[in-house]
Amino acid sequence: MLHTFVALVEDKPGVLTRVASLFRRLNVNIVSLTVGRSEREGVSRMTIVAEASPTAGHRITASLYKLENILEVDDVGQYACVTRELALIKVAATPQTRSHIFELVEVFRARIVDLAPESLMIEITGVSSKIEGLIQVLMESGDEILEVARTGRMVMRRGRHTSRVMEAMRIAGVPEAEILEPNVTAESGEESQLPQ
Repeated sequence: MLHTFVALVEDKPGVLTRVASLFRRLNVNIVSLTVGRSEREGVSRMTIVAEASPTAGHRITASLYKLENILEVDDVGQYACVTRELALIKVAATPQTRSHIFELVEVFRARIVDLAPESLMIEITGVSSKIEGLIQVLMESGDEILEVARTGRMVMRRGRHTSRVMEAMRIAGVPEAEILEPNVTAESGEESQLPQ
């Protein structure tokens, strides 16, 4: 199964190598790895999607905490999250096939970001299945895909806030219990909205 880990790491040389080496030692395949700056100065946010057994999550989390420069690790796969991925898809296109591709782009709520005499480039954002769906439809339509670039999965847990956000909500008068533990409805299992 796929596990998704979010790690906050110090923005220093060698951190990415240490993380990749750890997964190699554990014999766990990294499916996607996304790194970028976080809301904290000098701290980067690393999202790692790895293929491992259902029980391997705790072992991987514990091993990550042992690494130098790792500040925080969260196995977010078991929680309600917002997940997005960005893809750029370059497709061969002629004047005769462009209108058909434009229609597909509209259906998938993507957009054309580059248009050349013999090709066009599609930008699509969403969950992995949406991106794979567009790629599959393009292939089944006989459109030649020239190049694909994907960012990998980016994930953020719903209902969990940074200390700065929690402080702002306390000032606004939101009870602390609602900030730390969002209400979950018994029937739907979905988090209720915090008071405005």
